[in-house]
Amino acid sequence: MKNKYLKSKCGYDMQGENQNTEKSRITERVRSWEKYGGWTNLKPKGIQTTLMGVFSLVSITIMLISGFVMYIWFSTLSREETVQSTQKLMEQTGESLEDYLVSMRQVSDTVYYNIIKESDFSKQKQEIQSRMNLLYEANKDNLRSIAIYNHYGSLLAAEPVASQKEDPDVTQQDWYIQALDEVENMHFSTPHIQNLFDDGTQHYYWVTSLSRMIEITDSGVSNWGVLLVDMDYADISRMMNQINTLNNGEYYYLCDSNGEIIYHPRQIQISNGLSGENSSLAASHKDGVYEDDFKGERRKVIVNTISYTGWKLVGVIPYSAFIHGMIDVRYFIILLMLLTVMVLVALNRVVSARISSPILKLNASVLEYEAGEKPEVYIGGAEEIRYLGYSIQKSYEQIDELMKEIIIEQNERRKSELDALQSQINPHFLYNTLDSITWMIEDGRNDEAAFMISQLAKLFRISLSKGHTVINIRDELQHARSYMNIQKIRYKNAFSVTFDVDDSLYAFCIVKLVLQPILENAINYGINGTDDCGEIKISGKMENGLIILSVTDNGIGMCSEEVSRLLTDEKRVHKHGSGVGLVNVNNRIKIVFGKGYGIVVESEPDEGTTVSICIPAVLYTEEKEETFTKKRMNRKRNRRGNKDEEWQKDIYFGRNISGAYGFCVGHVHVFGKK
Repeated sequence: MKNKYLKSKCGYDMQGENQNTEKSRITERVRSWEKYGGWTNLKPKGIQTTLMGVFSLVSITIMLISGFVMYIWFSTLSREETVQSTQKLMEQTGESLEDYLVSMRQVSDTVYYNIIKESDFSKQKQEIQSRMNLLYEANKDNLRSIAIYNHYGSLLAAEPVASQKEDPDVTQQDWYIQALDEVENMHFSTPHIQNLFDDGTQHYYWVTSLSRMIEITDSGVSNWGVLLVDMDYADISRMMNQINTLNNGEYYYLCDSNGEIIYHPRQIQISNGLSGENSSLAASHKDGVYEDDFKGERRKVIVNTISYTGWKLVGVIPYSAFIHGMIDVRYFIILLMLLTVMVLVALNRVVSARISSPILKLNASVLEYEAGEKPEVYIGGAEEIRYLGYSIQKSYEQIDELMKEIIIEQNERRKSELDALQSQINPHFLYNTLDSITWMIEDGRNDEAAFMISQLAKLFRISLSKGHTVINIRDELQHARSYMNIQKIRYKNAFSVTFDVDDSLYAFCIVKLVLQPILENAINYGINGTDDCGEIKISGKMENGLIILSVTDNGIGMCSEEVSRLLTDEKRVHKHGSGVGLVNVNNRIKIVFGKGYGIVVESEPDEGTTVSICIPAVLYTEEKEETFTKKRMNRKRNRRGNKDEEWQKDIYFGRNISGAYGFCVGHVHVFGKK
C-alpha cells in the first residue's frame, strides 16, 4: 500500500516544545482552561447602549413612518375638504349668477311678450316707450339699456331715452349676428363696451348683452327685428370679486361655452398677453373636478355650468394651495412626533436598563474573577440569565477544582514519560477556532458558529475522555472527523476528506489523539499552499492481527532523506501546527502498546505521503482500558462522573444565549462542564 504525505518548505512538524519546569506546565494548563472557557469573549460591551440604540431606532423609524402616513392622510382629507368647500362656494355663486341672469331674461320676456307683441309701432310708439320706461325704472340697478331694432338695424325704441351715435352699424355686432343665427334662442354675449348711445356723460360702460330675434308689427305688417337688453357687467364682476378674496393661490373665473373669458381676476394681464388661462379646455369639460397641468403647474380644476347661458364657472386650486393649507398640520405632526419620540426614548432607556442590568452585573462578576478575586457570581434577572450565572459559577468551581487536582497530581507523581509527551499539545488550534467562532457570531453566521461549537464540543469530549488514555477507534475517528470539519470551515473547503475505515474496527483499542496530529501536519505541510484541491484520505483495515490506520494526501511528497529524519530528529523546530509531531505520536504508541508498534512513513516527491499507524487488535473494554490508564486518571474519572446529558444541555443553552445576546457565552458552558 502506497501512501503519500505532503511536506512544506520548512519540513514536517515533529513534536511540541518541552516544558522546563513544573510551575510553567501548571501555568500553561490553567491558561488553556481559561481559553477553553472563553472568558474574554463573555464580556458584553455596551449592551445597554446597544439595546437602547436599537429600541430608539425602531421607535423613531415607526414614528417617522406613522408621521408620514398621518401627514398623507391629513393632506388627503384637507385636499378633499378644500375641493368640497370650493364646490359649495361655486354652487352658491352659480345660483346667484343664475338668479341675476334669470331676472334679465324675465326683463327680455316682459318687453317682448307684454309690450312688443301686443303693440303696433306706427300707432302705439309713445305707449311702447312709456311701458319700457316703467320696466327700466323697476330694474335699472341691473340694467344699462333696452333697445329694439328692425331688420334693417334701425333703432325703433330705446330706454333710457338717449340719442344713438352716428351710424353705429349694429348689423355687424356679435349680439345682432348671434340673434339672427339662432332664432329660437336668447344669446348672452361676452363683456364689451357699450357703443350704441350717447348720453352726454362721455362714460364708457362695460355690459353683457342679452339679444333675441323678435316679431315686430308696424302698420299692421309683421316683420322681424332684434331685442337687446344690456346688463351692467359690474354686477357680475362684483359677485366674482366676492369669491376671489383668498390669498392662498385659489381663484375663480367665468367663461362662455367657447372658452372666451367673461371674468377673470387677472383679466388685464391676460388681455395684455402677460398671463394666460386654459379656459378652452375648462369650457369643454362637464361639471366636475379635473386634474390640470398648465405651464408646469399642477392644479385642481372645478367646473360648474350656469343654466340658460352655457357659461362655465371655473374654480382653480393649485397644489401649492393645498401645501399652504397643511403648514399648521405639518407643524402639529412634527411637534407630536418629537414629544412621542422623547417619551419612547425615555421608556426605551428604562426597558434597556432592566434587560441589561443582570447581564452587566454578571459581566462585573466575571471581570472580578479575571482580576484574581473570587466573587460570588451574580445569579438573577430572567430565567436564561440566572441559568447562565449558575453555569458560570459552576464552571468557576470546576476550574478551581481542576487547578487543585493539577497541583495534587504534580505533587503525587512527577512528569511521567506519557504525561510529558501528551502535555506538549499546544492550544493554538483552539485559540484560532474560538476566534473563528467569535467572528462568525459577530458576522451573524450563527448556524455555522453553532456547528463549529458542536464539533469543538465533540472534539474536546473525546480529548478529555474522562481521563482515559486509551479509547476505542470509533471515538478516535469521531475526534478526527470533528477536527477536520472545523479545519474545512477555517480553510473554506480548500481540501476534501474521505474516511474509509471498516466498521468492524470501531470496537478496538487505540491511543487517543494520534490521528489529529497527523491530519494537522497533512493540512499545514501537505495541502496548505498548493494550487490544486487537496485530498486527504483516512483508511483502516486489519492484517494478520494488526490494525493499520493510514492518512494519505496527494501533495508533493518528500525525498527519502527527509522521510528518514521524521521519526529521529527530536530537535526539529516547528513552524506550524500544534507542536505535536510524528515523534510524539510514535512514542506514545510505543509506551502504551510496546516497541513493536508505531508509525511508518512512506513518501515520494510530487506523489504525496502516507503515514500509517500500526497497533495490535485489542477489543476495547473498561477492564482493558484500566490496564493502560494511570491510577491518577482513574481518580479523576470517578470524581467527574458521566455528564454527557448535562454536556448536551450546555451546548444547546450556549447556542441560544449567544444568539440572543450577541456574545460568545457558549464557550463557557461547553468547556466549563468538562
